[in-house]
Amino acid sequence: MRYVVDSIDGVAGGDSWQAAVTETYFPLDTDYRNRLEFRGELETWSLGLIGVSRMRCNAVSYHRHRRHFLNEREASLLVSIPEVSDVNFSQGSRSVKCEPGGFIVEQGDAPYEFWHGRPNSLWVLKVPSASVRSRIGSTDRFSALSFDATKGVAALFLDMVRTTVSHVADIDEAAREMTGRHILEMLCLSIVSDDRVLDSNISSIRAGHLHRAEQFIRDNVKSRSLSPQSVADAGGISLRYLQGLFQESNTSINGFIRDSRLDQCSEELRSVTCTVTIAEIAYRWGFSDQSQFCRHYRARFGCSPGDTRRKAALRAIELPDMPGRH
Repeated sequence: MRYVVDSIDGVAGGDSWQAAVTETYFPLDTDYRNRLEFRGELETWSLGLIGVSRMRCNAVSYHRHRRHFLNEREASLLVSIPEVSDVNFSQGSRSVKCEPGGFIVEQGDAPYEFWHGRPNSLWVLKVPSASVRSRIGSTDRFSALSFDATKGVAALFLDMVRTTVSHVADIDEAAREMTGRHILEMLCLSIVSDDRVLDSNISSIRAGHLHRAEQFIRDNVKSRSLSPQSVADAGGISLRYLQGLFQESNTSINGFIRDSRLDQCSEELRSVTCTVTIAEIAYRWGFSDQSQFCRHYRARFGCSPGDTRRKAALRAIELPDMPGRH
């Protein structure tokens, strides 16, 4: 899928750009050195769960305020990869500069500012927060960090993004969705390879125990035998100690298991190639009571499982027919 936004109107270049980025990502405010003379180009591609875009534009500043996401139900992350000049990002108490050869992760459900003071070219990925959380845990731990992508898994992740876009026009929807999942997996591997993503609010030893417990849950979330005791046994720690670890992270072990399962269900419901029933998806991820599953799902995502599936189907119908903008 490809869209082109070419904001070259000398009367309202900045206005056109703000409308384009809002439609592509989510509502934002924008500031420019000269709003009337702003120039930019934006291309986007859909890869199932994730969206990939490339923007080339003049200096600009983006502001995400609380009013922009108060009514949003589906939280997203943006992964920004600068190619020409550095970018700056501030969210919460963190501020970071990211140079070409790296990437940063922005939480869409919290206020932030993102800017670059010179013309730039960037790759940007839009990823459901739930899909990342189900693989590597809380996104709070790595938001507003700059990751080195010049070597190792992170470099492979960037290469995969660029290579995929060069071939995306030649692959069908199922292949695009599968490729998007591969990119998502590489992104998550890139993030967890950085020691800074461990929970910094507790000691390194306890953070290590918590990280291993969370990973065991994610690796075994389909298993009906998964329980707090089985997690404690796998980590060689007591159940009481395990419960304390999760309490220090402002959650409970049972809640973490349930939410991990809900995140996986949500990902399957968003997939346009998934044809099994909602009940089958719920059962596959450990929910035997359909009404209980629906109640927990609505509490976590603010909508029913059926709503999620209908929205995904609607996007699949609308996106291919949406014309490019000039």
